[in-house]
Amino acid sequence: MHDVRVVLMTAPDTETAERLGRALVEEHLAACATVVPDVSSTYWWGGRVERAGEALVILKTTEGRVNDLRDRALGLHPYEVPELLVLQVVDGNDAYLDWVRRESRPPLGRTET
Repeated sequence: MHDVRVVLMTAPDTETAERLGRALVEEHLAACATVVPDVSSTYWWGGRVERAGEALVILKTTEGRVNDLRDRALGLHPYEVPELLVLQVVDGNDAYLDWVRRESRPPLGRTET
């Protein structure tokens, strides 16, 4: 089993998705943020079915960074109840998984609180 995780998060638009993804990568909470623009979500909200255009952010991180990533993402996110789903990676390209591990660590000399 691998310690790499994929985190799915939607945002109201591409600009917001890019901003969120960049912040999480810059803070080494994720190695990579891939933004998929122009997705459509249909969901229950306020007792009725809603439909909204959104952007999807696919984040790659490690199990040890998930809690910090979630806390930071929820703090930055404009939604009242943001989607944030953590998926366990069961297999993949070993070189890529090693890269995710390496880039998701806090920078040297920086300690997490």
